[in-house]
Amino acid sequence: MRVIVLGADGYLGWPTALHLSATGHDVIAADSLIRRRWDTLCGTESLVPIAGMKRRVLRWKEVSGKQIAWERLDLMSLADTTALIAQYQPDAVVHFAEQRSAPYSMISAAHAAETQVNNVIGTLNLLFALRESGPDCHLVKLGTMGEYGTPNIDIEEGFIEVEHNGRKDRLPYPKQAGSFYHLSKVHDSNNIMFTCRAWGLRATDLNQGVVYGSGTPETDLHSDLRTRFDYDDIWGTALNRFCAQAAHGHPLTVYGSGGQTRGFLDIRDTVRCVELAILNPPIAGEFRVFNQFTEQFSVNQLADRVRAARRAHGLETVIEHITNPRTEMEAHYYNAKHQHLLDLGLVPHALEDSLIDTVVKVVERYKGRIKPELLVPRVDWRFGGGGNISAPSKRRRVPAVRSVSPLY
Repeated sequence: MRVIVLGADGYLGWPTALHLSATGHDVIAADSLIRRRWDTLCGTESLVPIAGMKRRVLRWKEVSGKQIAWERLDLMSLADTTALIAQYQPDAVVHFAEQRSAPYSMISAAHAAETQVNNVIGTLNLLFALRESGPDCHLVKLGTMGEYGTPNIDIEEGFIEVEHNGRKDRLPYPKQAGSFYHLSKVHDSNNIMFTCRAWGLRATDLNQGVVYGSGTPETDLHSDLRTRFDYDDIWGTALNRFCAQAAHGHPLTVYGSGGQTRGFLDIRDTVRCVELAILNPPIAGEFRVFNQFTEQFSVNQLADRVRAARRAHGLETVIEHITNPRTEMEAHYYNAKHQHLLDLGLVPHALEDSLIDTVVKVVERYKGRIKPELLVPRVDWRFGGGGNISAPSKRRRVPAVRSVSPLY
């Protein structure tokens, strides 16, 4: 198939583009490169050094003999987005091109607005572009399990059967987003579902859990093909942060009581899930939701596993509980369904089998690049960013939210 991967410069977008190319698809990689600018503004950087996009695609051709087309694209331009769809006429579009950090969205009003404008309007532009130039194209959109929150009932895959006053219906599962970032994903889901119903588009919403892992077989072929590895308080996950803290001799900082439970999956399973969705498209007018994760862990369980992995190498690690900067339940019921992708053929990796080989070893290799000031939280959900965050400091100008097309 011909597939456009939007957000192809990102942690997940780049490995997905490589995997799809390696498995025989004709891939167009597109990105605005704004993620690298956000790193500069936040004083953060990938622990693993990464090459630029032009160098990446050239190296991939050299290593694999396969061609990936590279396009610089900002979804905030409806005209450019429509032109890209018209030019390539893709069978599928994989949409990763969003601001993906909850802490970033909670720094200030400007960061919250930037997140929602970038994500919601960018996705709206893509939907209008598909209606205009690719109505039969399959949209594979990266959502998040964070849309659901932590309800005291089982989490279904996108929809729930409801009986009320003697009548029954199948309705979208209630959403309880935990940040302005997660709320942007909820708005995306509603907009995509509406356009499938109104315009006959076809879409798969992948409500993904937390991804771990340093790369895939394709990114491991050459240093120029590596994907980013974020460990800091803005972009990094708890697992990555724990591994970086342990390597630096810093206590593993568990937020609050550590009972927060989420779904997790290996990055190798992420790229496979995307491919499975592409290979099994929905019918015209169908909006479907897959919960994309393979295992569930609490923050305490993650910390314990990192400590155990280091003990296997004779290294001791201290776990420390700190005040939770987030507004979230720290002890809660969590049971989310995730059957659809397994039914399509996903054979998942287990954290227990890959933690030492994929994450701990990579962090140990690059631990000299760790910035210790990034190992502690700088953003409080209640009060925003502290003065030590480069981007939102009151002494510096926060980038203006980009203007929205008059169409909206």
